[in-house]
Amino acid sequence: MLCGQRVVLRPIEPEHLPNYVRWFADPEVLAYFGPYRPMNAAQEKDWYEQQNRDRSMVNFAIEYDGRHIGGCGFGRMDHANQNAEVGLVIGEKSLWNQGLGKEVLATIVAYGFDYLNLHRIYLRVFAQNQRAIHAYEQVGFVHEGRFREAEWRHGQWQDMLYMTGLTQWRRKPATNDTN
Repeated sequence: MLCGQRVVLRPIEPEHLPNYVRWFADPEVLAYFGPYRPMNAAQEKDWYEQQNRDRSMVNFAIEYDGRHIGGCGFGRMDHANQNAEVGLVIGEKSLWNQGLGKEVLATIVAYGFDYLNLHRIYLRVFAQNQRAIHAYEQVGFVHEGRFREAEWRHGQWQDMLYMTGLTQWRRKPATNDTN
């Protein structure tokens, strides 16, 4: 279990799966999230079982005020090169725009650097998702590249931005303060 100031990240359990089915059936939630189509209960169960076996993934349920509100995790973990892709979704739309995503990202990124010994954490974000981009920048992610017309969404090709955080950006510079 990982604790932020307001959020708790804990292992995903089978009882969380109906929430993912509900969230991923909502076009607003899916607008900027990875899957391009809703998933049914059987597909979510298959995903849950697969991600529990896959060493390249670490996923968490996000809780706020004792309630399951979303999910986050690392995928594409490359242990040899100490890097992974991070992602998150706040499925409960009533909690959007309250800084919870930024707190979740800061919490999981700290876990990735401090406990998983990652050196580089990256993410992909649709260029139109300005709310998410702003949150990622506030956590310390920087723009690394743009893949033009990378994915088809909402009847048009969308650009995908790649952003990265490195351990060296998290370290505080040493001071020679003798006072």
